[in-house]
Amino acid sequence: MTQIDKTKPVLVTGATGYVASWLVKKLLDEGITVHAAVRDPNKKEKVVHLDAIAAKSKGSIKYFKSDLLDKGSYAEAMKGCELVYHTASPFTTDVEDPQKDLIDPAVKGTENVLETANQTPSVKRVIITSSCAAIYTDTIECHRLPGGKFTEEVWNTTASLDYQPYSYSKTLAERRAWEMARAQQQWDLVTINPSLVMGPPLNPQASSSDSLNVLKQLGDGTLKFGVPKMGNGLVDVRDVAEAHFAAGFTPGAHGRYITSGHNTNFLEMALALQPKFGKEYPLPKRALPKWLLMLVGPMVNKLLTRRFIKNNINVEWRADNSKIKKELGINFRPMKESMEDAFQAMIDNNVFREKG
Repeated sequence: MTQIDKTKPVLVTGATGYVASWLVKKLLDEGITVHAAVRDPNKKEKVVHLDAIAAKSKGSIKYFKSDLLDKGSYAEAMKGCELVYHTASPFTTDVEDPQKDLIDPAVKGTENVLETANQTPSVKRVIITSSCAAIYTDTIECHRLPGGKFTEEVWNTTASLDYQPYSYSKTLAERRAWEMARAQQQWDLVTINPSLVMGPPLNPQASSSDSLNVLKQLGDGTLKFGVPKMGNGLVDVRDVAEAHFAAGFTPGAHGRYITSGHNTNFLEMALALQPKFGKEYPLPKRALPKWLLMLVGPMVNKLLTRRFIKNNINVEWRADNSKIKKELGINFRPMKESMEDAFQAMIDNNVFREKG
């Protein structure tokens, strides 16, 4: 049981990120001092949204320059903190060099943060933002499990540098974190494993993240003739932030937590937007046939390999989220609310070029 003192500062790495910004808001609203680790605190446009939140909250924020690949760059930011949130990690699937762009920042960044925790006597708990990608590569894998659902006991064993390298990076980083946690007795480790994160960004620049890119394609006409019926989990960004907060301040929090509100697919996500936005935006109303995707998918998108299509399209995604509900008391928002709020934020930020 780890009791965290709310009067002590809390470190958040990658503090300007999509999930991290909402976590920082929650911490500030609770009156906590946030040590925000960012690449360049002098780039005011990157932190302006956090400054605005801090100005209206009970807490305060201090910025620290840090880099995932720079050993020891988190030492100053971590000083005096009992609780560390490591959210910084690349989230993109379109990379030229998976080792350099995904694996190294994810694994080495995790090592650097945890090595600094080992050298910072005040640290009692570390929360790492992992992913359901560290649990599975392809949706079809849940159908081979006892009970037919992903659980916290399951680890991704099928991703590689050549196939789904993003999933591979999250798996390697989380495995390394647990390895390092077992090698010491000073702090305990909790991981939050979200599925596809949806909902409004606090930082307008976050609309370039991969999860919101899906939304952009639903609304800009790219997918107006149909959407791949790809099985996936979905969770609201605000619920992910609440999960991080609860994991930090619930004394008995332990292990991994699948953080996913809904077992769904891309077609259901698109249809959830129809009532409110269907008249004005070219949202898809039907699923693309699997045979058609098998035929043209690999030519249109290098990620849409035949293996990927076979294992993820028209395959139901199922995960068990009972642990986080029971142990951390998380209640998940309706999917329609997450989708509508995210879509409205993209309209407000002028993301869509085409309408009609």
